[in-house]
Amino acid sequence: MNKLLVIIAALVLAGGGFYLGQSQKAEPTIIKIDSEPKAAFSSPGTEEIAAAGATDSSRLRSLRTPTSGELIVVKNGESIQDAVVKAQPGAVIKVMPGIYKETVYIDKDNITLSGVIEEGEYPILEGEGLRNDAILYSGNGVTIENFYITHYKGNGVMGQAGNNFIIRNNIVVDTGVYGIFPQLGKNGIVSHNILSGIEDAAIYVGMSDNVDVVHNEVFASVAGIEIENSRKSLVENNYVHNNTGGILAFITPGLPIKTCSDVLIRNNFVVNNNHENFAIPGSLVSNIPEGTGVLVMACDDVVIEGNIISGNDSMGITLTDFSMASNAATDPDSDPSPNRAKILNNIMYDNGNKPAPIVRALLATMMKTRGPDIIDTVGMDDGCILNPERFRTIGLGDYGECEFDTTMNVASYTLPEPVPARDKEHMETGKLVYYGVCAGCHAYSSRLIGPPTQIIQALYMDNPEGIAAYATEPVKKRDDYPDMPPQSHLDEESLMAAAEFMLGLEK
Repeated sequence: MNKLLVIIAALVLAGGGFYLGQSQKAEPTIIKIDSEPKAAFSSPGTEEIAAAGATDSSRLRSLRTPTSGELIVVKNGESIQDAVVKAQPGAVIKVMPGIYKETVYIDKDNITLSGVIEEGEYPILEGEGLRNDAILYSGNGVTIENFYITHYKGNGVMGQAGNNFIIRNNIVVDTGVYGIFPQLGKNGIVSHNILSGIEDAAIYVGMSDNVDVVHNEVFASVAGIEIENSRKSLVENNYVHNNTGGILAFITPGLPIKTCSDVLIRNNFVVNNNHENFAIPGSLVSNIPEGTGVLVMACDDVVIEGNIISGNDSMGITLTDFSMASNAATDPDSDPSPNRAKILNNIMYDNGNKPAPIVRALLATMMKTRGPDIIDTVGMDDGCILNPERFRTIGLGDYGECEFDTTMNVASYTLPEPVPARDKEHMETGKLVYYGVCAGCHAYSSRLIGPPTQIIQALYMDNPEGIAAYATEPVKKRDDYPDMPPQSHLDEESLMAAAEFMLGLEK
């Protein structure tokens, strides 16, 4: 990093009017440059957000959980879950420092679960390596903040179809599969969290819309930040280091929502992501090569701007299709190509020095040994890049020049007003439960954390009762899959509806 900082400092000084290596009497060479600004960025469907961001950026990221004035204080030795049960919508639950060995489930709207930090002491949610999840929420308008979460087997914080969520100021260490995982949520913020030691994704935004992931530090995990089958996601000002892969935006084949688009990856430090891949064998992220900075797989309209991408041993930015996911079935309803990628004004340095074996094999076919700054393995012709001469690139021969050079008129992808809760009729049919809970681990025809839905259908056929009973009290049946977390927080009617919906799926 020292060399990089020297280079950056030199660039800043040069841009500020200093002329290195010249005497004060030397006259600088004057070159006339066309100063006509490029068009402002506006992705499809974001005109209102862009306009608002240009005039009042603070308003867009002012999502608040409504409160009623009810305050509940939980002291060390008491139960957080008991407080949630007592709380009415709009309550603020303050949790004092101490160790809390439990799973918390929030199924009410407008609940603020707020840890109290005193002299550096946090309230600690301790999974002891036994419990699957620390905090689950399905309510809308939920805030979770100021907790230290550790030693769970499944997830630190998981959203199950809750909208208008705020997850901030938490420390999440060694929580198994996912650290922070909003699933099927709309209009949310994940900010100012520190996460490490996660065997899949530290921050995983799944099948969600209008989510900002900002100001987080993620390290020592397989995937740092992962935007999967989601739309309108902003990933900005994060410090992403020492993961296997830094920032990912991709489509997982076989999920109910088939698209990924409008992901803005901006102003992040994506450095030294060379950690050994310790993902669950056979999972999708087990395919990520060590040394991957930014990976875009089949996600459309991704903008990568203003990042420092440095020291990633395989490659800086990778754009690819499903061929990288060798153990995942393709999905005929998902376009596998990374369409209309836009690469703007990034600083890329010292990438590709020690490519992973799978990357070395690809490079060997091109008579190369060093990994590139940027590679498009598909060779798309609808992408664009600014200043391509600055970078070592592969497969970008048909990329054009971008029509804009900044996205700073887009302040946020969150919405100015809270969005309504999802239709409760979907809960009765099981669709919402399947999408918001089951699909996080079970794709239709490809392996995620759990077996594909097709396998479950073959095992249970006309027996939804069997699925519901197993989901309530699961037992480990397969050595090559992790333990399934119990879904006993769901009522019997919802579990049965989800089981029947799952058995009726055809793709």
